[in-house]
Amino acid sequence: MKSISGKELAKVLERHGWSLLRVQSSHHIYGKKGSNVRLSVPVHGNQALKMGLLRRLMKLANLTEDDL
Repeated sequence: MKSISGKELAKVLERHGWSLLRVQSSHHIYGKKGSNVRLSVPVHGNQALKMGLLRRLMKLANLTEDDL
C-alpha cells in the first residue's frame, strides 16, 4: 500500500460520498449520510499518514486500496 497524506485522503473520501462536517484544529471530521461513523483525518500539510492509521480510516470508510 502506498502512503498518502491526510489532504489526499480527504479528497478520496469526498469522492466516495463523505462530507466535511467540521474542522477541529488540524483534524478534519468527516461523516456520511445514513452512517454513524465519524472519521477524524489529520491534515498536517503534505505529511504522509502512518500506515496503521491509514488502514484503520480506510476500513472504517469501507474503502479498498484500489479506491486510492
